[in-house]
Amino acid sequence: MFGYDEVLDGVRFAFTDRFGGASRPPYGELNLGSAQGDEADAIAENFRRIATEFHVGADAVVRVSQVHGRDVHVVRPGDELPVRPMRTADAVVTTRTDVALCVRAADCLPVLLADRVNGVIGAAHSGRKGLYAGVVPAAVEAMRQLGAERITAVLGPYACGNCYEVPEQMRAEIAERAPASYAETSWGTPSIDVAAGVAAQLAELDCAVVDATRCTIESEDLYSYRREGPVSGRMAGLVRLAP
Repeated sequence: MFGYDEVLDGVRFAFTDRFGGASRPPYGELNLGSAQGDEADAIAENFRRIATEFHVGADAVVRVSQVHGRDVHVVRPGDELPVRPMRTADAVVTTRTDVALCVRAADCLPVLLADRVNGVIGAAHSGRKGLYAGVVPAAVEAMRQLGAERITAVLGPYACGNCYEVPEQMRAEIAERAPASYAETSWGTPSIDVAAGVAAQLAELDCAVVDATRCTIESEDLYSYRREGPVSGRMAGLVRLAP
């Protein structure tokens, strides 16, 4: 169920794999994405299983409708759960201990953030568009507005620079905004390394980085839109403050 699952300074960080769920092939087993062909009931059951593992109610796994932008949704004390309608954003932050924040991906980079001392957590979904738009810096800023100071970020599975081939012009455009993302595939063509770009953004913001990355394209126990196409499911990055 979890390819990575760690508690660091009282904060639980996890990234799912594709096992331990109720989805059937070709989405099997732990698809946490929208129901494009998969059964909505299976996805709902998968979230219930995730919620149980995180010791929260199913309605307390807070997620957003991701659009590859930089908007941040703040979950405030007293907000009703589940959040309805689902907010359109690519990052979510909170000071609450009774929720698990969730972002979904299948090649884009999930980024989990926390300042345990000041009790602030966040999660961001950053593909190349989010890297260019600055969604992770936006999440960090939103956390600091809630009182965060020393933030640690955990970077999860994504399509790595050795595999994420793009046109030369696209690489140049992204690298102009995020120079560290400039990369080359293992076969010598232009690529983008989103995690390298995000790590550089975090360094500029004085955030510590934990590298829990794996390549989604290379790892068959993970979902990858590049490898599987429209029948790819979605994984999740999840973060929760310990009560």
